Amino acid sequence: MSKRKVANLLALAALAYLSRAPMHPYELSKALQANGDARSIKFTHGSLYMVIQQLAKAGFVAEQATSRDGQRPERTVYAITGEGRAELREWLRELVEQPQHEYPAFVSALSLIGALEPDEVVELLGQRLRKLHTVRAETQQAIDLAESQGVHPLFLVEEVYRVKLLDAEAAFVGEFIEKIATDWGPTWAAFHEELRANS
Repeated sequence: MSKRKVANLLALAALAYLSRAPMHPYELSKALQANGDARSIKFTHGSLYMVIQQLAKAGFVAEQATSRDGQRPERTVYAITGEGRAELREWLRELVEQPQHEYPAFVSALSLIGALEPDEVVELLGQRLRKLHTVRAETQQAIDLAESQGVHPLFLVEEVYRVKLLDAEAAFVGEFIEKIATDWGPTWAAFHEELRANS
C-alpha cells in the first residue's frame, strides 16, 4: 500500500466531489449527507474542514474564491488541482484492486468471545441476527426506493455490497449459533466451570 500524504478516507470523498465542481466545505458536507455517503464514510463538519486544510497543504486542492452571504461567516470555495485528480485516481485504483486487512469490531469480539459463557453468547448472537435482518431489510428497501426514483444502479453499488455483507454475516452467525448448540457448548461451558472453581 502506498503511503498517502492525506490518508483519511474522508479526503478521498472530498477529492471525488471536488472533481465534479468547486465547493466550500459546508456545501461539500451537505452533498455528502444528501447522497448517503455518511453511511460509508464517518465524518463531522469539523473533521471535513480539517481534511480540506490537509488536502490544501498537500497541494491536492486550492482556494478558488472567497464569499460572504449576509451576516454569515466568510466561506472559501476549494477546487481540485491536477495533482489532486491524479491522487484521486491512483488512490481509488489501489482501494479497488488490493484487499486490505481491516479490524472490524465484531471480528475483534469474536477473537475474544471465549471470555463469555456459551448460553449468553447464543442469546447475544440471536439478538444480533434479528438486528442484521432488520438492517438488511431497511437497506434493501432504500435500494428499491432509489431505483424506483430512477437512480442508476451504479450509484447504489455500495448499498448492494452492504446487503451482500449482511447476508454473509447473518449466515455466519446462524452457523455459529448452531455449532455452539450442537458441538462446542458443553466443552465451552466446562471451561467456564473450571475457571469458576479455580477463582
